[in-house]
Amino acid sequence: MSSPDVRRLVLYSKPGCHLCEGLQEKLEAIQQSDPCPLEFTLEIRDITTQPEWFEAYQYEIPVLYWASSAPESTMSPIPRPSPRASVANVLKLLQASC
Repeated sequence: MSSPDVRRLVLYSKPGCHLCEGLQEKLEAIQQSDPCPLEFTLEIRDITTQPEWFEAYQYEIPVLYWASSAPESTMSPIPRPSPRASVANVLKLLQASC
């Protein structure tokens, strides 16, 4: 169960995208670390399910955002990590963008 202060990370992706799958694996590895160095929930958004997402991100995926929900939803972009970035480097990028 998430507490209200846990951040939400949104990953725009699509099936068959190897860059997206690699980044998702690294994000899940961060979440499964014990102890977890950065608490967040991960929301995967398949750009093929919404025409506006596909139009916006078809040439950009994977795309990451920090999302807040209260009182109004805001999305803060996160620079895309290199596909060769280690889990530790992805974690540093996330921490720097909080």
